Amino acid sequence: MSNPLLKDSVFQSTESYSEVMTMSGTINKSIILWILLVGSAFYSWTHPGVIAPLLFPISIGAFVLAFVSIFKKTATPFLSPLYAMCEGFVLGTVSLYFEKSYPGIVVNAILSTICVLFCMLASYKAGILKATPRFQKTVIFSTLAIAFVYIADLLLNSFGAGKLPYIHDSSTFGVIISIVIVAVASFNLIIDFDLIEKGAYNRAPKYMEWYSALSLMITLVWLYLEMLKLLSKLNRKD
Repeated sequence: MSNPLLKDSVFQSTESYSEVMTMSGTINKSIILWILLVGSAFYSWTHPGVIAPLLFPISIGAFVLAFVSIFKKTATPFLSPLYAMCEGFVLGTVSLYFEKSYPGIVVNAILSTICVLFCMLASYKAGILKATPRFQKTVIFSTLAIAFVYIADLLLNSFGAGKLPYIHDSSTFGVIISIVIVAVASFNLIIDFDLIEKGAYNRAPKYMEWYSALSLMITLVWLYLEMLKLLSKLNRKD
């Protein structure tokens, strides 16, 4: 699936559980995780000298926590809060960097992300966008393609071979690429909504609420970062 944490097999089980996943429970877990993320982001925003030197190990820690959650779903009630705090430290530092370069960009990126979230949710609930097999395959393929491009760019940059063209520049084609990536990240939300709904319908175990909340957070964090990148490119074009 587009979000590796969310796939149909995650929710398929023949067991019965005394406590099962619900939509309201997933929303409550999401609120808890976002409170943790915002709190740690605020700390790194106001204490950049403390967090900035630790940014790389914290980023690796967040990646490891997310990766372990894929294979150890029962541990997500414990791992997802840690991930939220680590990701908050990273986002706070990255956001401060962008804000210093382009004043006002963080607020615009946050508002844009929230607007996309509610537009996707409304489209999903209204049946305008549906997670059909063809839709899912298209979004999955696009997401994997973007991931491979980012990995290639990171490797080239790490070995001093430069960067891939258009990904970072503010040319018209560079802006179009960012818009496409934002769209792909947005469509991932439709798949997330569909799979969470299936989880609640299929009465998945209670810990899947944390698992699902974590998955949504990963998608939204990606969307927010892409919004920052897109808006920074638009600012450079002015």
